[in-house]
Amino acid sequence: MYNVKSKVAEEFIDDAEILSTIEYAQANKNNRQLIESLIERARNCKGLTHREAALLLECEDPGLIEKMFEVAKEIKQKFYGNRIVMFAPLYLSNYCVNGCVYCPYHAKNKTIARRKLTQEEIRQEVIALQDMGHKRLALEAGEHPAMNPIEYILESIKTIYSIKHKNGAIRRVNVNIAATTVENYQKLRDAGIGTYILFQETYHKKNYEALHPSGPKSNYAYHTEAMDRAMEAGIDDVGIGVLYGLNTYRYDFIGLLMHAEHLEATFGVGPHTISVPRLCDADDIDTDDFANTVPDDIFRRIVAVIRIAVPYTGMIVSTRESQASREKVLDIGVSQISGGSHTSVGGYVNKEEFDETTSQFDVSDRRTLDEVVSWLLDLGYIPSFCTACYRAGRTGDRFMSLVKLGQIANCCQPNALMTLKEYLEDYASPETRLKGERMIEAEMQRVPNEKVRCIAVENLERIAKGERDFRF
Repeated sequence: MYNVKSKVAEEFIDDAEILSTIEYAQANKNNRQLIESLIERARNCKGLTHREAALLLECEDPGLIEKMFEVAKEIKQKFYGNRIVMFAPLYLSNYCVNGCVYCPYHAKNKTIARRKLTQEEIRQEVIALQDMGHKRLALEAGEHPAMNPIEYILESIKTIYSIKHKNGAIRRVNVNIAATTVENYQKLRDAGIGTYILFQETYHKKNYEALHPSGPKSNYAYHTEAMDRAMEAGIDDVGIGVLYGLNTYRYDFIGLLMHAEHLEATFGVGPHTISVPRLCDADDIDTDDFANTVPDDIFRRIVAVIRIAVPYTGMIVSTRESQASREKVLDIGVSQISGGSHTSVGGYVNKEEFDETTSQFDVSDRRTLDEVVSWLLDLGYIPSFCTACYRAGRTGDRFMSLVKLGQIANCCQPNALMTLKEYLEDYASPETRLKGERMIEAEMQRVPNEKVRCIAVENLERIAKGERDFRF
């Protein structure tokens, strides 16, 4: 049944192909010559197939694993340099009609406080996020046709883009809402969203249906085929991911890469981002009830092999992960992280009241955005608040072609430095500002194009004088 270009979920995510791939990887995991050849071929940054990637993930040889990490670092550096894009989630509503057994928003949970933000409350949340320094948000909402209709989401996006507070502005709104129709995806496209994000949770159909016993999300095919409908509607930046811990990591890792291959083969452009969340505790959810939790060493290998297999994609790690866990995956693959996050409805304005009563999951990394920015600077990364590609129309295949050709750095490096300068001027603590200024001075010399570098230096001076929003 396996057909990478099929529009039928059970054909482009074929169970027999996944099981055969697992069997192949386990049978060849000690084939050192084959594994070494794959690692070397990966250096050309053309990626690997799901079957080849599964073999790398299965390898247990410490020396070969270290080689994988080395190659993942090389690829990450080539495509994304030392830039780390910053964002924050904004939870609009936790009303939900689904029965997902791993999520506290499930309809049968009677202990969680249900909330839905008004447009004025959204305004206050956005101002709080702007006052931290955020420019990029990911909208989150439970699936509830009556409480959270598409009209509410569209109105909320309009509200967010309209708010200009002091020097603050949200320049990109990514959207993570339930699978919907082509017509609704067209409405989201027309509203000016950035990336449409939807996690598969697990690609194993039988386990998926057991984990989603009721509600619209229980329809495996409709959920799995959502990205096809989104791209048919003209949303060319989509983000995929699984929730590691719901099913065996091998199965979902392979399914994830098959999904990426399907999008590339069918639409000519793969996922803009891949997220790697792990299951964590939440209201009435205990991870001890799940048998497939993923240990840290396997998690790090998953990140590295995804970077090797899908070199062009952005990779996201949220505050589900601890500071220590995030630090271990920054250099081998991750290009986006959240900072200062709240997973509660209304938590940016009233965190004491709502973090304990309306959160979707427990946040492991509870540092402020300034603390995260300072930490990244200490590690030698450029915290980037850039949204230039989306606003300049460099999305979908236009963005991917620049990434794959290695040309995106001519835009990304100066844009990252200019947005960091904005953050330092408007929001940073004195200590963070000092570190950031040193970073900008050093990194500006590494901008490869002399003309771009000269313009960027001039723009940095104008930012220091109060002007904002320069981009290449």
